[in-house]
Amino acid sequence: MKKLLTVSVLILPLLFAGCTLHPKYQRPSLDVPGVYRGPVIEENQPTSFGDEKWWEVFQDPELQSLIRTALQQNYDVRIAASRIVQAQAQLGVTRSDQFPSVYGQAGAAVLGSPKNKLQPAYQINAEQLGVSVNWVLDFWGQYRSATEAARAQLIATEYGRRAVISTLLANVASGYFRLRELDLELEISKSTLASRQESLQLISMKAQHGASSLLDVRQAEQLVYTASSQIPNFEMQIEQQENYLSILLGRYPGPIQRGQTLTEQAHPPQIPAGIPSALLQRRPDVVQAEQALIAQNALIGVARAQYFPQISLTGSGGTQSAALGGLFGGSSGLWNVAADLAQPIFTGGRIRANVKLVEAQKQQAVLVYQQTVQESFREVSDALIGYQKTREYREQVQLLTDSAADAARLSDMLYSRGATSYLEVLTNETNYFSAELSLAQVRFGELQAMVQLYSALGGGWQEQ
Repeated sequence: MKKLLTVSVLILPLLFAGCTLHPKYQRPSLDVPGVYRGPVIEENQPTSFGDEKWWEVFQDPELQSLIRTALQQNYDVRIAASRIVQAQAQLGVTRSDQFPSVYGQAGAAVLGSPKNKLQPAYQINAEQLGVSVNWVLDFWGQYRSATEAARAQLIATEYGRRAVISTLLANVASGYFRLRELDLELEISKSTLASRQESLQLISMKAQHGASSLLDVRQAEQLVYTASSQIPNFEMQIEQQENYLSILLGRYPGPIQRGQTLTEQAHPPQIPAGIPSALLQRRPDVVQAEQALIAQNALIGVARAQYFPQISLTGSGGTQSAALGGLFGGSSGLWNVAADLAQPIFTGGRIRANVKLVEAQKQQAVLVYQQTVQESFREVSDALIGYQKTREYREQVQLLTDSAADAARLSDMLYSRGATSYLEVLTNETNYFSAELSLAQVRFGELQAMVQLYSALGGGWQEQ
């Protein structure tokens, strides 16, 4: 035992000083642009819209409540959280290979034989108590490399959960804004229907007294039916949108509480994008891709370690006695110590092929990381231009709607004075109704562009 302790003392410093065989990780070279393509407030602005907390971006109390419910109950988020627990457990399993395995053993046996012609009756008792140790020395860093890979996978899994949260938040916000758009379109349709039904009654009365023609009545009916036909369509879409949001909230289809109207939703006229290089640390999917690359880099060390001998130490010690009381006697001790070395000699090229495989997988991870970075910059640029141009489009549609409203008012006034035909009223009323619905859709598009820009900049995963 003294010799074993001496050998252990000599080996341990060598063990912990042993090197790992995987390459030192360096982030792949990236030609990151100094400014985003698209409209920016100013170049290299220090703050970014993506750094803001989601409860500061979405100020509707009901929307905030829906987001909190989704973060607690959504199945995708819960599945992502379970993956973290699995990755933590896998890290513990992998890390345990660096340490010796110790097992305790205890046993008792009784052997007896009755008396016969050849021998007298006898009984033999045997009790045994012992401990065995098995330790595969990590001299080449195989297990440390595997542990580093498992730790990187754990971090990647955490950022994967953040990416799921960011996507969920964007889906809930966009779905809620879409619901409020449908509510507004339904409200416009009902209000238009009520107004046109009154007009139809007046024209019908005029026709009965000969002051208007049957053609005017039919044209007025067309306006009524145009508005009424939209109502069931919007009601259908509203219930379907509520069902969609309910699933995001992790519950069965049902009604959704409303807060602010579509026109009351806050959104800034300009959005700061921030420093482009900061996107690499802010977006969860980019960090997840880099951690997957770090893990793949570490696995090269695991593969390369197979070229070298595996050194293992085994030992056991204990006591054995024919009587339970003698297990702890001075003369009952048993022990053995052994050291093994196993060196691959011929594997048919398996080790070399495995190293090439892992190195190729690392190269793939490099390309995936670079592709993810490029895609993130494209999404930010698309969202920046989308938000600006959608706002400009909404301003023009607002002018169109105002003009259509005035044209409808004037044509109705001229018709009541007999200065024009009802066809003018039909045309202008149809144009105004269409413009109102288009304006509601564009308002939703502007809010959705804001959500997309917030998500593209890496916002939304922050938790309260």
